[in-house]
Formats: sequence, C-alpha cells, structure tokens
Amino acid sequence: MDSRDSPLYKAVRFCLAGTRIEEVTARAAGVMERLKDDDWEAALILLEDLGDACPQPPKFWGLLADAARLLWLQQEVSWYEWRRSEARNGALRAELCLLPAGEGGRKVPVLPGEVLRPMWDIGQRTPEGELSVSIAFLWVEGRTPLKPGECAPVRLLPLTPEHWRHLKPSDVITMHEMRPPSGTARVIEVMPPVMAAP
Repeated sequence: MDSRDSPLYKAVRFCLAGTRIEEVTARAAGVMERLKDDDWEAALILLEDLGDACPQPPKFWGLLADAARLLWLQQEVSWYEWRRSEARNGALRAELCLLPAGEGGRKVPVLPGEVLRPMWDIGQRTPEGELSVSIAFLWVEGRTPLKPGECAPVRLLPLTPEHWRHLKPSDVITMHEMRPPSGTARVIEVMPPVMAAP
C-alpha cells in the first residue's frame, strides 16, 4: 500500500480538515512520518490513538477498517467497524462482572473480539410494571477472555440508543442471556454519537 489515496492518508487528511487543535496536528504529523517510512501498521496504531484522544466521526473509523483490510489485520477490522458503529450511534463503557457458573451465570468465557447480543435491565418497565429489557451488543476490552465470576471493562452498543439515554456513570444495569441474570455492569462512561465537523 503506497498510494497517496490509501485509507491511511485519507484518514490523516480527514482529521486535519478544518481543525486547529494542536494535539490533532501534532499526532497527524507523527502518522505522516510513519507513512513516509512505509510503516503502515505503526501509522494505523497512531491513528487509532488519535481517535481515542480526539473523538472522530464514523467516516474516520471506516477508513481505518479499510486500511486494516488491506493489511490483512482481521481483528483490527472488526474493532474499527465496532468503533464506527459507536461513533454513529453512541455507546457506553462499563465494568461488567459475570456471575459464577454455579450461580446461574454463563458457563464459558466471553472472548475478546467476540460480539455478544445480550438483553439488559436498564431500569425500564412496561405500562403494567413488568420488567422491560433492552438489547445492546457487548465487546470485551483488551485481549483477555472474561471468565464466569470475573470482572472486566466492556463496551456496549445499544440496539435502540434512545432507550439508554437516561443512563449516567455509576448506574448499575443487569445483563440477561437467559431468564436468570448472568452479570451486572456499572456504567463508567456514556459516549454520545460523534458528528463530523461542518
């Protein structure tokens, strides 16, 4: 990949378009140095760091996913596609504690990069007062499996974002995969959608 029209060059130009933020400019210069040296994977990592430091809209994460595809980095492709969905819809970060298998929790760990689609008790009720659950996709952060009985940081991508807008940091929600709960999560951060600059 050596074209100036590569997704990595496009991502750098996208970050710089219309910005006067010194941090973005300095980080983009570092990415350009890596690209000049044909160090594409390092440039990709620096761009991801830039996206973490300065929230970027969905197009940015799509360009990173395209670059990862060209570099045959399938796990990174999945991660950047996830981040694109977060930027488009908003997301939450939480500390999830799974119940031990002996207490009705899941029997197998959640693997990093494995996307689950559990139901969540987020405090909503039907007009009749019954529990009303909402679905959110779940991604375990890091590279260590989350085993039954353990806790780890996770990211949640609500299927219906408007149901989740009342949540704030420190709120506790309950994960359900079957009838009994399989874990509880404490909200760490609520991330709104990221809009592109005009």
